[in-house]
Amino acid sequence: MTLQARKPVDDGEKAHWLAVRPRLVLASAFMLFLELALIRWTGSNIVHLSYFTNFVLLGSFLGIGLGFLRVGRSRRQPYYSPVVLAVLAIVVLAFPVTVDRDTEGVLYWTSLSTTGPPAWLILPVIFCAAALVLMGPAELVGRCFPELPRLEAYRYDLIGSLTGIAAFTALSFLSAPPVFWALIAAICYGVLLVPRPRSLYLGLVTVPSLAVVGLLLTETLTAGAVWSPYYKVTSKPLTVLGVPVTDIAVNGIPHQQAVPAATRLQWEAQYGLPYERAARPPQDVLIVGAGSGTDVAIALSKGARRVDAVEIDPKLRELGGSVHPDRPYDDPRVTTHITDGRAFLERGGGAYDLILFALPDSLTLVSGASSLRLESYLFTEEAMRAARARLKPGGTFSMYNYYRESWLVDRLAATMQRAFGHKPCVDVVSTAGQQAVITAGLTAADQRCAAEWPGAAAGTPPPADDDRPFLYLHDATIPPLYLVTLGLILAVSLIAVRVVAGPYRRMRPYRDLFLLGVAFMLLETKSVTGFALLFGTTWVVNAVVFAGVLVAVLAAVEVTRRFRTPPLPVMYAVLLAGLALAWLVPNAWLLSLPVPLRVVAAVTVAFLPIFAANVVFAKRFAETADATTSFGANLLGAMVGGCLEYAALVIGYKGLLVVAALLYVGAFALLPRRAAATV
Repeated sequence: MTLQARKPVDDGEKAHWLAVRPRLVLASAFMLFLELALIRWTGSNIVHLSYFTNFVLLGSFLGIGLGFLRVGRSRRQPYYSPVVLAVLAIVVLAFPVTVDRDTEGVLYWTSLSTTGPPAWLILPVIFCAAALVLMGPAELVGRCFPELPRLEAYRYDLIGSLTGIAAFTALSFLSAPPVFWALIAAICYGVLLVPRPRSLYLGLVTVPSLAVVGLLLTETLTAGAVWSPYYKVTSKPLTVLGVPVTDIAVNGIPHQQAVPAATRLQWEAQYGLPYERAARPPQDVLIVGAGSGTDVAIALSKGARRVDAVEIDPKLRELGGSVHPDRPYDDPRVTTHITDGRAFLERGGGAYDLILFALPDSLTLVSGASSLRLESYLFTEEAMRAARARLKPGGTFSMYNYYRESWLVDRLAATMQRAFGHKPCVDVVSTAGQQAVITAGLTAADQRCAAEWPGAAAGTPPPADDDRPFLYLHDATIPPLYLVTLGLILAVSLIAVRVVAGPYRRMRPYRDLFLLGVAFMLLETKSVTGFALLFGTTWVVNAVVFAGVLVAVLAAVEVTRRFRTPPLPVMYAVLLAGLALAWLVPNAWLLSLPVPLRVVAAVTVAFLPIFAANVVFAKRFAETADATTSFGANLLGAMVGGCLEYAALVIGYKGLLVVAALLYVGAFALLPRRAAATV
């Protein structure tokens, strides 16, 4: 199956000094790199986006789809992209905002203060700006597609996307501040946009790009921040009640304080209660959420002979090692593990007298998953059973935090009761903010409660589980805030598509490709959340999963290009069989496997339907009459899929497989008869 390249649609492309294939790879890498950078950077300055990373992601998908649909409708270079990026940088740095944590249906921990412009004003600006910024690189990618055979163009697009992920992952590993992201963006704009006429290029490309670099350099030099793969971490020394402490904030939210153990125990009784509720003094202690080290220092002060300190963020651990007055991480009794707490529990190994969840509130979502926080899988019934399995005879498990709602305290206590088989100790230290400690012994005899917990109040939601790990969601519903926001996003997207791409009838022949995009986004979400459960919600796992998805897509394209594959009806059947397999294989069975076997099984279960889905897409895409319009329709479908991810709040992540299967059946039903018969 060989397709002839078509004549370029843009006369300006003929003058570009870079050949089409390397230009396509570079533009695709830049497009994905810029998307990831926007998500990270805007979330660090507009705290609302730390909880709604999908907001920028949806704007990016809209912009990418519009960029492809714009190809052929304009011969002008997309000089608007660097200009909008510069305006966005100015707005974000001039008007940073924090989240309104009193919003109905959404529960946040930490401070209740709100600063900056209201969410209803700043969020539409961010969404539209993200779409316009990403539309530029997408248009540059789209202009390369008509110059190459369909699948060859798609192949180089995927290679570029993998390159973009690798570049951003490398910068995350090096903890590079955003000024380096801006430098890469400036270089890519400079290389990809044709400098003709030069005065226009200088004013619309060079000046805005350098302005973004300058703004982010100023932020880097003045904020005193270190950039972890999750947060912008800032710290400053304070004196509180005559005691020197270090105050630590992440993404602008007060997060932790490095305080001497004796002082912390004096100020807040909750820190000592896990040790008082234990039947015997704990010798071997596991602390999940060790952070800057105060909880570790308290464990040492209580006589622990061995402390395993688990912290997901390497920079928070480094900061604790350098600023904590007790220097707990220098103690030879302490071993640090930079990993996800649930993954550490599932790994097996040593047993403990005390396992402590020490305020593990991440304040951020997992990139690519609309409602999954970094700590979501710590508070499920399965996680507490995993903790119980790591206790020594006579051991105890405990957690504390400022839970803010009494129903949340009851929910966690009921979860612990179900996991341990008896009522836990529940100490509400302060009703203001529901500061509470919940402790359960391996048996009822292994705990010392001040009073018996009366049980969960009527109306308390059931324990969260690994399929619906949404601890802070009271009911199995999509909060009204999300419904209104997603409705507005879809309405704006419909208008934008009509304005930029013209009549909708252009995309009518590619309705099946649109549905393929919707379904594939749900598959990707299921993969991200599934691997987060099986191997941890760390940024490394997240990057590997995204790269793995692209590798599976690239493999499907290469197989389709080089070999004769079964006709589309057969491939749809293979796809549905893969979805059925993913539905039937329980997470509990995968978690019970040794890690090497777990990797093999998880990759097989997750990537079989992804591979089959992309063979379907590749075969269909190869025969389309209009490469850019059909690809744009698929990308817009991915944006709708990003909205549909929120259905997991109601039906769970496993339920997304059913929705995806229905969408694939719909795509097959809309498949043109000629394509079904010949491809």
